[in-house]
Amino acid sequence: MAHQAGLNRRAFLRNAGMTAVAGVVGGATAVRPAAAGASVQRPTNGRYDFDTPLNRIGTMSVKYDQQITKYGKDSISVGMGVADMDFRVPPAITNALAKRIEHECWGYLDMPPAFADSIVAWNKRRYNQTIDPALLQISSGVYPGLIAAMQTFCPPGSKVILQTPTYNGFYGMLDFAKVTREESPMKIVNGRYTFDFEDLERRITHETHALILCNPQNPTGNVWTEAELTRLGEICLRRRVIVLSDEIHCDFVTKGQAYVPFGNLPDKDIVRNSMTFKAASKSFGLAAHKVGWFFSDNPEFMARVRANHRADISTLGVVANHAALTEGGEWLDQLVEYLDANHDFTLDFISTKMPSIKAYKPESTYLSWIDVTEVAERIGAARLAAEANRTKAPGAADLTPEQMVERFFVREARVQLNQGASYGPGGANHMRMNLGTSRQMLEEGLTNMANAVRRL
Repeated sequence: MAHQAGLNRRAFLRNAGMTAVAGVVGGATAVRPAAAGASVQRPTNGRYDFDTPLNRIGTMSVKYDQQITKYGKDSISVGMGVADMDFRVPPAITNALAKRIEHECWGYLDMPPAFADSIVAWNKRRYNQTIDPALLQISSGVYPGLIAAMQTFCPPGSKVILQTPTYNGFYGMLDFAKVTREESPMKIVNGRYTFDFEDLERRITHETHALILCNPQNPTGNVWTEAELTRLGEICLRRRVIVLSDEIHCDFVTKGQAYVPFGNLPDKDIVRNSMTFKAASKSFGLAAHKVGWFFSDNPEFMARVRANHRADISTLGVVANHAALTEGGEWLDQLVEYLDANHDFTLDFISTKMPSIKAYKPESTYLSWIDVTEVAERIGAARLAAEANRTKAPGAADLTPEQMVERFFVREARVQLNQGASYGPGGANHMRMNLGTSRQMLEEGLTNMANAVRRL
């Protein structure tokens, strides 16, 4: 029924669940370790608190609880692996969720047009990117959107190009879509990762149907320039390879850098040969809410992918994401500033107290891609991996030297990082380190790592 107990459910969702409480009041925030479920954190003098550590253990967290299950009780002090953040979400999100929960009825979701409007407005306001609402699809996340696109454009057994090292989740997506990976390793030029365009051209065959672009790049932290994206787009257009651009980290750039949406390239033929996939999950800590979106300037692409796409989205996911996009901008601006300082702190710490590890400041993301070659050599990581593989259970996957480095830091520092080999060619002797936490927790993790390395 459209009305129940005098309540129009569309109006209710729009007014009660889709709009965060305005006029957040100020108040002092005590600086103390905070447990999950503590009261809503409000800005003090217009500043949000990212410094108070947040205890996530016992909250069904992959970053903490899953690692404790894997490595044992008291094994993890600081989780610096999986890419989510240890911060409370903006108060607008918590307030919007609390207001919707008060209704205590969870019927079918009627997707409000205001949500798509908020996505369009966010991209226009922050990146001057124009998205046609008719060519925008709400999804359960970037994963389901990319899989639907590959199932549309890439027959089983055909090839999809990855430029490595790249986000390791792409490999599982490719397997699910029953397509074959074609890896084009990037080059390092003057200390910066760049596309190897010659290698890319050589790898494209008649069996290559798509390329997954990571923009900004995970794990290296690159934000690609207009010139780099244009040359990549020209190759793909000429060779009839569709660009699937994952831009989930676009809201994070470090000082002096600028994110260029693939959809903003001046050559519209290149743009029409692409689709873009985004979400607010990285930006606002909403991964568990399972909401994302994708769009294209190509109506044919959108129509074909929609035929292979199904999104099961919860009311609370829409409520949280809408509040983030409509009222979370100032919180995000302050967060990006804080994370930029985390990058500077990390770079200075490693260079002065852990010189055996090599690091650089990325152009984007809250991730650091570190070279642990010397640590791997000191612990005999290759030998340890070889020994483990000789005694592993039948059918178990081979262990890598980078996994031995991961285990070393868990055992000796109670810090969990992501092992670099999982990001494909170019990931050897590297680890991905998540800096999306309070400065206090970041310093604790880095200090523990430095002490562990010093004891070698």
